[in-house]
Order: sequence, then structure tokens, then C-alpha cells
Amino acid sequence: MARAVVTPLRVAMIDDHEIVRTGLKHILDGDPDFVVVGEADDGPSGVAMVDAVRPDVVLLDVRLPSMHGDDVCRLLAERAPEVKVLVLSAFGEEELVYRCLLAGARGYVLKDIVHFDLKQSLKAVARGEAVIDPRVATVVLERLRQGDQPPKHPLTPHQFSVLRLMAQGLSNREIAERLFLSENTVKGYVQEVLRRLGARNRLEAVMIANRKGWL
Repeated sequence: MARAVVTPLRVAMIDDHEIVRTGLKHILDGDPDFVVVGEADDGPSGVAMVDAVRPDVVLLDVRLPSMHGDDVCRLLAERAPEVKVLVLSAFGEEELVYRCLLAGARGYVLKDIVHFDLKQSLKAVARGEAVIDPRVATVVLERLRQGDQPPKHPLTPHQFSVLRLMAQGLSNREIAERLFLSENTVKGYVQEVLRRLGARNRLEAVMIANRKGWL
């Protein structure tokens, strides 16, 4: 009887540390159950890469140089909803990873990969299961159970993403490139952010958001 052909799980990585990407590829290379189909070192190029290769699972670092991890999760959920996201984090990232889970990530594992089985985690997420590293599961799941939310703000998710990029000093054109939006759309978001926060300019909007604990 012929042996059934197993289709390998297609994995992509978004992480700004080359040594981490190399280590992850080393774990997956040579295993017929997996194939690495793409990698990127920041959020915008990562979203574009996922758009192009459509992997089954994305391994996503939460700390990227150009975008917050939850903004990347939100963009991936909108542009490629069939792609599962497994977040990678270092210790002390519970708040950001929690926001990633709210934005659509399916799992959370710590970067010291000796302590978790990467392959089983990838397969579980691909099946639609949730994977939470046991060392932080109690904290994260308790927050989810209680419905604890980040500090409330009057902005939509896209407006909030624009605000956070405004806080980094980016122009409307740069924000449009990061979020895959038109410059006119970003201009409209900026104007609405100012209106909703009661700010006269971009700097004042960022100062208000900082004072409220939103950034």
C-alpha cells in the first residue's frame, strides 16, 4: 500500500533578529512536516511577505522596530484571515502579547525555545488550537477571563494604530506605507484622531494619549 503524502506546514517568520530566525529555521529544516516559505525583519515587509506567500502559520516577534506586534496581528487578520499567528516573546512582554491575542493571534510562546516544543506548537496553532506558554498562561488567561482591557480610548483600531505611528514622528506618507493605506485615508484618520482627543495638533494628541496611559 502506498504511503500517504504529507503536505508540509508552510511557516513564515517576522522577527528583526537574524540570529533568532536562523535558530528557528535550524529547528524546522530537515523535517518533512515543515517548510519555511518566507521571512521578514519588520512589520511592513512582513505583512507584504505574508500577502505574497500565504503561509499556514506566521511566527511573529512582538517587538519590531517599525510597528507594534498587535498592529501587525490586526493587519494580518484583515488581509489574510486564514493565516494563523503564533507570537514569540521574551519575558516581561505580557501586556503586548495580551494585546496581540486580542488582535487575533492564536498563541504565545517564549523565545527561549529550549522550554517549548516549537513543532508541536506550530501544528496545534495550524489546527486552530490556542497555545499559551505555561509560564505566563495563568496571568494572560486570568486577564482574558476577567475581560480586563487595555486603558480605554475613543479611537477605532486603525485610528489608534495611526496615533501610535504619529507618536514615533512618522509623516502621513510614512504611516500610509506602514499600514498599507492611502495617504488621503491616513490624513482623514489623523484629523479624526485630533477631533476625538480634542487636540489642536499631532504633538498635543500624542501628549494627551501619553498622559492618559494609552501609549
